[in-house]
Amino acid sequence: MLKHDCGSCHGLPPKGGLGPSLMPDALAGKSDQLLLDAIQKGRAGTAMPPWRTFLNEDESRWLIARLRQGW
Repeated sequence: MLKHDCGSCHGLPPKGGLGPSLMPDALAGKSDQLLLDAIQKGRAGTAMPPWRTFLNEDESRWLIARLRQGW
């Protein structure tokens, strides 16, 4: 999912594209809660859709942890 869905907007590796970079250094100043909200609820005024239909909060937290570890 990370490669196919997230990567289609954030790039492969996710250094940015239509969406911002998801590399560990880009996420360093962002809280897990901010990232969780962005994944679950989407981001108004951007192309980021809400993923809560496809990912529950635990799955989203797992994804955040993987992103913080690096691609």
